Amino acid sequence: MTDEKRRYSRLPFFSQSVIQVGEKRFITHLVDVSIKGALVEHPPGWNASPHDKGTLIIALQDSSIEITMAIEVAHAEPDTIGLRCLSIDVDSITHLRRLLELNLGDPNLVERELAMLG
Repeated sequence: MTDEKRRYSRLPFFSQSVIQVGEKRFITHLVDVSIKGALVEHPPGWNASPHDKGTLIIALQDSSIEITMAIEVAHAEPDTIGLRCLSIDVDSITHLRRLLELNLGDPNLVERELAMLG
């Protein structure tokens, strides 16, 4: 996946996260996040394969807020896993939107990206 093909801004954001696949939970760290997905460190013990599905839970530091999204593995590298967001609840997208607005510094950019979701 090259930067030229990306249609959504990625925000570097280091945060503890959990990937749940079936009954298994894996602790990992978020590397970056966008409206359409996330990049996480490859958690120990998980052999990720493209199209594996699960849930990503992003814990926001110094807060009880969590962003939860249904995900699918887009690509797996030795150190990282790219996750595609399949769906996200209203509260989580609201928190993610605010996080992106505050850190990207351009609310209009976030609006355009949300509009591209259809």
